[in-house]
Amino acid sequence: MEYPQEKVMPYGKEGKKSEQVEQMFDHIAPTYDQLNHTLSLGIDRSWRRKAIHTLRPYHPQQMLDIATGTGDFAILACRELQPQSLIGADISEGMMNVGREKVRQAGLADRISFAREDCTALTFADSTFDALTVAFGIRNFEHLDKALGEMCRVLRPGRHLVILELSTPDRFPMKQLFAIYSKIVMPLIGKLISKDNSAYTYLPESIRAFPQGEVMQQAIQNAGFSHVYFKRLTFGICTLYVATK
Repeated sequence: MEYPQEKVMPYGKEGKKSEQVEQMFDHIAPTYDQLNHTLSLGIDRSWRRKAIHTLRPYHPQQMLDIATGTGDFAILACRELQPQSLIGADISEGMMNVGREKVRQAGLADRISFAREDCTALTFADSTFDALTVAFGIRNFEHLDKALGEMCRVLRPGRHLVILELSTPDRFPMKQLFAIYSKIVMPLIGKLISKDNSAYTYLPESIRAFPQGEVMQQAIQNAGFSHVYFKRLTFGICTLYVATK
């Protein structure tokens, strides 16, 4: 199935989305963390903790964090869950280079490693991981169904997928407030800090186009997962999805 966000691209309609996303994140990597926390008013940290908390009862030992970016989620998951190993996978070497330095400074280089991966064609063997996480990156995937299928393939049976993604509130007044924030404030702050106007025009467009709630729940089920549920966080600005293979 084709989803609307697959056609939303950072730098225009020519070329592949995956290549444009890689270029965009390589470009904004140095300022990405500052932007992330500024744009979310710091609430993104609590969202990450909630996502990691869902995995705590299962004590995963081999973890894969897809679209790991600069490694914030990977570092927090490693500290909170104490897995034997965690691989952070991303298409952008620029983002992962920032992450590698953060991991080194955190003293976690013996447990966290990074790998450049195409999420629609992962190089890992079937049933490799105990837990798979994606935080704020799945809306950037060029082929959502393929990516979800690959996640299911590399996850062990009975183990868990956790996805965090930005979403658009659907109730008054947050719906209206978020529309103003995403269309005006978000691109302005993004341009000032990152000097990349396209990246932070793309961000709200990709959020609006991404399948949410029940539609995303169905897409995860179609990929082979069961017991899929979702929870809206902070008035629907973010959505947490949890699924079992």
